[in-house]
Amino acid sequence: MQQLPKLDIKSFVSEQEWAIRVDLAACYQLVCHFGWDDLIYTHLSARIPGTDYYLVNAFGLTFDEVCASNLVKVDLAGNIIDDTPHVINPAGFTIHSAIHEIRDDAHCVIHLHTNATIAVATQEKGLLPYSQYSMFSLASLSYHGYEGLAVNDDERKRLQDDLGDTNHMLLVNHGGLTVGPTVGDAFMRMYDLQRACEIQLLIQSSNQPSKLVEQSIQDNIYKQANVVHSGSTGGQISWPAMLRKAYKINPDFIL
Repeated sequence: MQQLPKLDIKSFVSEQEWAIRVDLAACYQLVCHFGWDDLIYTHLSARIPGTDYYLVNAFGLTFDEVCASNLVKVDLAGNIIDDTPHVINPAGFTIHSAIHEIRDDAHCVIHLHTNATIAVATQEKGLLPYSQYSMFSLASLSYHGYEGLAVNDDERKRLQDDLGDTNHMLLVNHGGLTVGPTVGDAFMRMYDLQRACEIQLLIQSSNQPSKLVEQSIQDNIYKQANVVHSGSTGGQISWPAMLRKAYKINPDFIL
């Protein structure tokens, strides 16, 4: 069995970069723990503060193998910046680079192929206001139609236009995407979107009459959430707990 190379880069990067590496590696562990990963595919990326460089997973690693040191630093074109034995999936970074290019607030981008997000994204009416979780996503939700594998540069502009200033996106026939100013915010947005899609599918599978949340409540709940969570997602409050959880799952992620 091939062993992964042991890397130790903590002493060679800034404290800010190392902190982002730890957050992003933890997020990979959590995505794997919740069963949202897809073998070695899909990606989570994060901007290194004060730079135009980004961190993304090495191609060929499962999400539970991702750690702070083996994340790969790239520019918007997907060029690898530092010496590393790893490579990235350029096609996989296409979506991320398109978003990082136009959204200064999107310091973290999470794109996943979960069963629930694919199923709801592919329904004609998309995400419906069935649950409290859906309220958090519907307030800032967009859609992008399927164009095949995301390898066509022409699709970048259409993806950017479809996303606009929203923070949640359902990619038809493809999956889900969230962005945030921090890894914790992007993670919490994905958590809410994933739960909303799971609940919608459960309700629909029951074949029982169901109630949608009234529009007046929909219009108000996002403001309520800001008050309750002291922020747009609650990521600032929940993320320390999620870091502790990631450490319990796999303490090697901080290496």
